[in-house]
Amino acid sequence: MTNAGTGPSQLPLLQLTNGFMSFKTFAAAVELDVFTRLAGGRAVTAGEFAELIGIEPRPADILLTALTSIELLEKDGETYRNAPVAEEYLVEGRPYFFGGYLQFYNHAMYPGWQHVVQSLRTNRPMFVDSDKQKSVFGSAEDRFLMDFFWNAMHALAGYTARALGEVYDFSQHRRLLDVGGGSGGFPIELCRRIPGLEASVYELPHVCDIVTEKVEAGGMEHAVTAVPGDFTTDTELPGGHDVILLSQVLHCGDEASNRELLAKCWKALEPGGAVLICELLINAERSGPSTAALMGMNMLLSHPGGQNYSETEYASWLTDAGFAEPYVVRFEAAGANGAVVAHKPTA
Repeated sequence: MTNAGTGPSQLPLLQLTNGFMSFKTFAAAVELDVFTRLAGGRAVTAGEFAELIGIEPRPADILLTALTSIELLEKDGETYRNAPVAEEYLVEGRPYFFGGYLQFYNHAMYPGWQHVVQSLRTNRPMFVDSDKQKSVFGSAEDRFLMDFFWNAMHALAGYTARALGEVYDFSQHRRLLDVGGGSGGFPIELCRRIPGLEASVYELPHVCDIVTEKVEAGGMEHAVTAVPGDFTTDTELPGGHDVILLSQVLHCGDEASNRELLAKCWKALEPGGAVLICELLINAERSGPSTAALMGMNMLLSHPGGQNYSETEYASWLTDAGFAEPYVVRFEAAGANGAVVAHKPTA
């Protein structure tokens, strides 16, 4: 973008600077239940909106204009309604409700980003004392994490699983091991879509209770089970699986710990089986995409040693671990933009 005869425009810089305004406007609307209250095609005037949300006419008018400008609402004459993306993903109770994930970032991650310069200067995370704790996930006493984070990630995992399932054929497998699978959103979605597929969610003991709750709520007790363990300290992973999934796991660790985990995957996986590293992948040139690169900044703030890696780095680690012919399947989802796939040789 340029100004005629004067060189580059400042507008891209303004858009970067004002990015937080879009985010905080979006978060405020979710917290006020705007999209849930407008569910089902409900259209309201500015006056009706103010009464519906419980705010005065001036802020109601300002909020409606802002939400329309960022394409979360649509205006038809004098009335406003949810845009399709808001109706699909921002109405509470919908299968892939995105609002919980947004609010986790708003209340937990956003304040921590105030200290990003400190993380850059010290090479230390801001959300955990790395001298005392290896991971933000290790404690069952953190009620915010237990009550908010896992629920926030659940819908994101389900949607990402659906996208991955459209480009990778899981029907060729019998038993899936989801290593560090959080609340079980990935295997619940995959096993629901693929008859006969069974899955184990290998997670910390205090997270397994959440897995069991989500599995029961989804009516998938016949296919998905929780297996307690800690992949960072256990010498072996559970065996008897012909496909292993690592979804948004390796970006939490450094190269050495990730190589160690891939070696455990190779040992546990049945011959001929596949391993999938599902992540926001940085390209081979390490120039983007921005979703992956900026998530790497988030990992700097969140985890000792964590960052987002390139598809070529993952492929190299897989080959070194003994896996054969790694390749990338690409898709678009909030949780990942692709998966690096490799197989364990049969002999």
